[in-house]
Amino acid sequence: MIDPHEHVYDDDPGRGHADVRTRLKDAAYFFLGNGQVQAAVQWAPAGEGTPLGLLLMDPDRLRKKREALTQHPEHGLHATMVQVSGGAAWWSPQPGNLRVAWDEEDGVPAVVAEWDCPAGRIRETFCCPNPALPLVARTVRRSADGPGPRLRLRTGIGERVAEAPLAAAADAAATFLYELDVSSGSVAIRAGRATVSREARARWSSRSRLEFGHAGLDRLVRASQFQLDAALSARGRMDSSIWQYNREWVRDQSLVAIGFLMSGDPERAGCVLSRLLSEFVTPDGGAMDSSEARAADEAELDQNGVLLYAINQFVRWTGDASMLEAWWPRIAAAADYPLRPEFAHPGSGLLFNAREFWERHRVHGIGPGLELAHQVYVSLGLDAAASLARRAGRDTEAERWNAASARLKTAALSHPTHALIEGGRLIKRRNLDGSWCDSVEPRPGSLMPPGVPLLRSGPHRLDPDTCLALPIVHRFVAPHSELACATLESLEPLWSQGWTGGGYGRYDVTSEPDSPGGWPFASLFVARASVEAGKPDRAWRVIDWLGRVAGAPAGSWFEFYGERISPPFPQVGIVPWTWSELLALAVEQVLGLRQETGGMRIAPRLLPGLDHASALIHVSGGEFCLRVERERRSRPLARLNIDGRPIRETTEGEAIIARAALRGAAVDLEILLPSD
Repeated sequence: MIDPHEHVYDDDPGRGHADVRTRLKDAAYFFLGNGQVQAAVQWAPAGEGTPLGLLLMDPDRLRKKREALTQHPEHGLHATMVQVSGGAAWWSPQPGNLRVAWDEEDGVPAVVAEWDCPAGRIRETFCCPNPALPLVARTVRRSADGPGPRLRLRTGIGERVAEAPLAAAADAAATFLYELDVSSGSVAIRAGRATVSREARARWSSRSRLEFGHAGLDRLVRASQFQLDAALSARGRMDSSIWQYNREWVRDQSLVAIGFLMSGDPERAGCVLSRLLSEFVTPDGGAMDSSEARAADEAELDQNGVLLYAINQFVRWTGDASMLEAWWPRIAAAADYPLRPEFAHPGSGLLFNAREFWERHRVHGIGPGLELAHQVYVSLGLDAAASLARRAGRDTEAERWNAASARLKTAALSHPTHALIEGGRLIKRRNLDGSWCDSVEPRPGSLMPPGVPLLRSGPHRLDPDTCLALPIVHRFVAPHSELACATLESLEPLWSQGWTGGGYGRYDVTSEPDSPGGWPFASLFVARASVEAGKPDRAWRVIDWLGRVAGAPAGSWFEFYGERISPPFPQVGIVPWTWSELLALAVEQVLGLRQETGGMRIAPRLLPGLDHASALIHVSGGEFCLRVERERRSRPLARLNIDGRPIRETTEGEAIIARAALRGAAVDLEILLPSD
């Protein structure tokens, strides 16, 4: 049985300097990294913690925020601020006199901080100038109306101080370099020079360019691309919630790999998936969660399906099937694992065990049952595995997995006694006897602190649950069907459920073993499904919420927004999965770009208020340019042009491009949609 101590950490945010806290009032974290080093620029504008702090981490060593290499036990991140002097006085950024935003420095992601002092305006720019080096460059520039006095700059790490002169010119600059020493687990700081390398520029120039003509959405998409890269080490390691768990999940990493594909970085996607197959799938096919191998009864079966789906997406996006030859025994084991007899419900053929999508297990009252997310993702994964097997020339396995996928889907949606539908909408879970598992009772010994909803009196409901949106996202059910629409309506009570400010809770708050609050990536499940179902206003509501919660200026979102009971729970961290979900909303739902069996399907759905969108995406070694525009004049049909030539008019505004046409080629597609 899972040990309840697994996620109980001794990390009291009331102990130590304020900078050890992840939740500082109105704070935002801008993450930079290149796989060799990870950095976060802390902007704390409300006066809690260091206004402009720099956290440096080794991305291969997953740690709490208080263990960042630039944290001082007494002074926090204070020493990392730059101070400027033109004589006896020293000036530094103050909470109310500081602006921080994303930018680019010679083609690579950069964080820019601006503040004023008596010597002029100070502009600090942070970036990783070379993908091969564990190096962060911080350039400090003074701009004024004319030449000023010669200035001195200083900053540091803990007790160590680095200084640099700043010339008297009106636009003078100096640079500090921070270099991680992996062997000693320390960071060296010095004044020096750094230029963005050709390799760094090439790496970022090949990324997907996604633009929607909407400042808020464009900013969040770009921030997600930048920070997804910063979350991952060069060997594919990633904290599933930075500073919170210090653990890894197959599901989270697989979805991050898909995010890298959409972001235009197949190399990083392949790195993630190869490492999962090597280190996180057991020889018998079990997928690890929380960096642990589980007994079959508590396995998160959806993880097998998500991994197989991600591998198939990798092959479709890149045309590179070498992973199949290198890892076929592991891939086959991952596909066969959920088909073992101990998971097969004898009456329905559906999968069962005592674990649910959000990690709750026996101590939370989860007994043996049939979980919708397990059926959906394993069915999708087996379909993906069949596709991979056909590509590998393994037709027998392909037929077996394809048949198993179809059986699961049919049983989940139409079995006479165990279908996961009740009252015309999807439900989360059934008991083995076919009854609706709509509530749970926790067991003693859960280590949940007093006050969490699951320990209060009254029924503890499992439904509704935002995972019910996932079958709509993946078109496991028809998005415009009555079933999909009724399911989405059932999720609406989860918005601002027991809190103010917005966001969907992950499920009915009465069964919450943690604190109530809105969850960004769960909210994006609903946003994506809402676009699929033709309810775009709900997607805008989620985008608007993500654009104004704490962390929004950086586009880095906490796991959830509520009062965390820490200790015994760890402090809340930043979840990379959210960046992948945001990119998927932009690419799969708004641009309508999906990799399918027959090729790449493009069926854009511009949200209300968007008149155009464009993308430059690298796929199958080629370059795909997409432009979507809503025509001003009324037309009944959409028009499609490829490489400047009209090809057809259509009511749907859809196109399918064969992968062979994309392989190593440049394809330009323009879709002109009828005006509303």
